[in-house]
Amino acid sequence: MDSHQDAHAAPVLNNAVPVRHPGRWISAIIIVGVLVAFLQSLFTNPNFRWDVVGTYILDTKVVQGVMWTLFLTFASMVLAIVLAILLAFMRQSDNPVFRWSSWTWVWFFRGTPVYTQLLFWGLATVLYPTIVLGIPFGPAAITWVTSDPTHGLIPAILGLGLNESAYLAEIFRAGLKSVDKGQHEAAEALGMTKGKIMRRIILPQAMRVIVPPTGNETIGMLKTTSLVLAVPFTLDLTFATNALANRIYLPIPLLIVAAFWYLLVTSLLMVGQHFIEAHYGKGVDNRVPAAINPAAAKASAAGAPSAEAEPDLKMDFPEEEAK
Repeated sequence: MDSHQDAHAAPVLNNAVPVRHPGRWISAIIIVGVLVAFLQSLFTNPNFRWDVVGTYILDTKVVQGVMWTLFLTFASMVLAIVLAILLAFMRQSDNPVFRWSSWTWVWFFRGTPVYTQLLFWGLATVLYPTIVLGIPFGPAAITWVTSDPTHGLIPAILGLGLNESAYLAEIFRAGLKSVDKGQHEAAEALGMTKGKIMRRIILPQAMRVIVPPTGNETIGMLKTTSLVLAVPFTLDLTFATNALANRIYLPIPLLIVAAFWYLLVTSLLMVGQHFIEAHYGKGVDNRVPAAINPAAAKASAAGAPSAEAEPDLKMDFPEEEAK
């Protein structure tokens, strides 16, 4: 009887077999092997001189270099953001003079190396030892002898900030253009002023596009400050570690110290960028839900059809009822 039932048992139509991925295991083994070999070399090679790294990781000159690097990054980005906002609005202006002036600025500062620009600003007092204001080819009203009492700080900020403004201007312009023009027209139809439209409608949506590349540019600016020796400015982190390395004739440990501090500050900036992106990406990036206005939710619930009205709605659409 049992054999008869087994003969008439339903056949197995689909015997699912998990897909095997040997490539994943092979790649994981290779990567782990390379990582173990690198770590072994890192901690067993005496030429790294970890004792020197530990000695200078919190050296006064190094910490001061970190602070000056952060100040250069912050000041240069503030200057660049202010100029970039102005350039982005000029580029979208109906005035052709503004449009072409913005385009020329972006073309020049984006087309020349930042190192060359830093050299130029460092030599500005040589090119213009005096600045004279007055009638052209006539008597001078004001004569100002140029000098740099900041020992390269102001030229460094100018060189970094002006160069960065050209890149940020294009980022801001792309963010503004990402918002549909219909929203601007609808806001104008409601009687909103241009300033309020930009503040309440355009910018909140454009920031979702602007923030990620601006964060990348800020991190790039942090590392670009290592070029301010061209001015010359000699208080940043790279110069401080190089000076210590030249003094003790051990460049590798001091390079590790500089890399550690750059990685630490970059990691902190990336964390800040993550939270800013999450704030402006609410309801769009599916990472942070959009805030719901309680009053709007209550009004929506009050306007929803009641349970008594539901049968009437179903009767209006008999094909949906049949489904």
